[in-house]
Amino acid sequence: MSKLAVALKRLVVGRPQRSDRLTSTLLPKRIALPVFASDAMSSVAYAPEEIFLTLSVAGVASYAMSPWIGLAVVVVLLTVVASYRQNVHAYPSGGGDYEVATVNLGKNAGLTVASALLVDYTLTVAVSISAAAANIGALVPFVAEHKVLFAVSAIVVLTAINLRGIRESGAAFAVPVYAFVLGVATMIIWGLTRILVLGDPVRAESADLHLVAEGDAFTGLALVLLVLRSFTQGAAALTGVEAISNGVPAFRKPKSRNAATTLLLLGAMSVSLFMGLIALAQLTGVQIAENPARQFPDAPPGYEQHTMIAQLADAVFDNFPPGYLFVIVMTALILVLAANTAFNGFPVLGSILSQDRYLPRQLHTRGDRLAFSNGIVALALFAVLLVVGFQAEVTRLIPLYTVGVFVSFTLSQAGMVRHWNRELALNPSVPERRRMRRAQSINGFGACMTGVVLVTVLITKFTLGAWIAIVAMGGFFVLMRLIQLHYDRVAAALVADETDDVLPSRNHAVVLVSTLHKPTLRALAYARATRPDILEAVTVNVDDSDTKKLVEQWHKRNLPVPLKVVESPYREITRPVLDYVKRIRSDSPRNVVAVYIPEYVVGHWWEQVLHNQSALRLKTRLLFQPGVMVTSVPWQLPSSSRTRVLSPLQAPGASRRGYPGREQLPGERRDGAGVGTGGGTPSAPRVTRKEDR
Repeated sequence: MSKLAVALKRLVVGRPQRSDRLTSTLLPKRIALPVFASDAMSSVAYAPEEIFLTLSVAGVASYAMSPWIGLAVVVVLLTVVASYRQNVHAYPSGGGDYEVATVNLGKNAGLTVASALLVDYTLTVAVSISAAAANIGALVPFVAEHKVLFAVSAIVVLTAINLRGIRESGAAFAVPVYAFVLGVATMIIWGLTRILVLGDPVRAESADLHLVAEGDAFTGLALVLLVLRSFTQGAAALTGVEAISNGVPAFRKPKSRNAATTLLLLGAMSVSLFMGLIALAQLTGVQIAENPARQFPDAPPGYEQHTMIAQLADAVFDNFPPGYLFVIVMTALILVLAANTAFNGFPVLGSILSQDRYLPRQLHTRGDRLAFSNGIVALALFAVLLVVGFQAEVTRLIPLYTVGVFVSFTLSQAGMVRHWNRELALNPSVPERRRMRRAQSINGFGACMTGVVLVTVLITKFTLGAWIAIVAMGGFFVLMRLIQLHYDRVAAALVADETDDVLPSRNHAVVLVSTLHKPTLRALAYARATRPDILEAVTVNVDDSDTKKLVEQWHKRNLPVPLKVVESPYREITRPVLDYVKRIRSDSPRNVVAVYIPEYVVGHWWEQVLHNQSALRLKTRLLFQPGVMVTSVPWQLPSSSRTRVLSPLQAPGASRRGYPGREQLPGERRDGAGVGTGGGTPSAPRVTRKEDR
């Protein structure tokens, strides 16, 4: 990697951290809440709006059902929060829903949950960033016109921040998250106070518009399906709750208790904001149309429908513009930062799946800043594809969203019921049995509730895009199974048996030669130093005059290694060498063939294009030959010296080996230069800086 690339990496990511500093990155509750719960809290910025948007199809009269739909969502939300408080106590290792389902329901159930979570985390990023673009578009017309560009740029920035490490990113995100909660809570309290206490006529900009229903009538089954669809849209408020159970290892001790407390805070804040926004929207007359141009026939020319948050903030803070700006900016920020929940959950889950050999092993390693860098980058790439594919439209992405999260909710809670059955079979004490029975009841109720919501989501959203999420989950499931199958095959192929430690009969060394120059002589010297049973040099004849010249030089230098010429009538190099090595192996199958290839080491990328192409092709093909060892013999060209960060003169112990010191720097003096003791090698000069004196 060039010095410029290293400098850019350090600018973005920061200095690398030692592995023993991992414990210093653990999070207190005040930082863990915005890190893991920002998604769940931010969903209140668009979940109430999705309820009104869906009900608008049946006309303004259907808005009367919004509080009841909101209460149904709240019941499910509180049930899930209570259920996951049991999860974090029972499974604090960080496997979350995946671990619960795998241990209690089997590997297939665990992989189903993992597939659902991977899809859900990716959609979390896409939906949150797209919703942020919609809210910022209310203030900045450029963003409204270029939502995809804004969303992709925001994902890139979030990726860079998360690559710096979980603690650093958490500290950066804490202030905007708490500012959002403060701003929305203040808006709700002040708005309700003005309407209910002071009697002010607070009306939203869309309150006086005439909302036309889509279709002739919505009664019977059609209305029921509409209400159910509205409920499933509002159920997006539940997304992100599971992230805390996956991130328990990131909490400070006592981990389980801190995670459970954070879950409780999350539930209380989400419910308050969610229901407060629905109540305020009802009182101010907010109307959100699915098709504003058709459903608002009396709207003024050029009317643009703003988000619910923007309309409420404009109505409540009509005499205080800074309040409106604060709410809009903080809402946009929290929606951008909500994606951070996925940036912390996806890499951890990917690392666990990688450890279980369901995903590539590269996802299991930590980067310079002790974050799972490969998982962060992979999530960013998937999210960018979704944002571009769906043009950053929240309404198009939401139907895909809640399928995965409720699949994981349902299987996880069903797994917890079996977990408590197994624990109860161990005959604990009476107080302990009561606690377990209570926990089992909570998880059982949670499994039933989330199961009903899952079925509802599948019925109402399947044709609207939920099938895409199901196909994606199936794709992840099959892919992880294939990866596991590959790793299992590799592991079986690498198991040593009794014949694997048998030594080869003879060592047949082959040095590839193109020209008699310094790299060739070095390769010959190294090959001779290994003392093989047979040593020969081989050149491929692609030009008669060049080959004749090489043979003459070889004999003139009287080299103690025979030179063999392999004919190549079609001027190939790789194929004749492979055929020659295969003949050696076929004549003596028990011999090992060691092929030495001289290579140039260059310092510039463009030099790499000009050199080593034949060597690269040869190595690539020879590695597939059984019984063949390939050795690269490097020759460093002058340009490669620029990549040496530490020269031998600066290495530890250089002075003891007799190397001369470096040039004297300003402010330094030399002590004892050239003074010998007892006839030994004169000691090297010792450099003393001003700071040492």
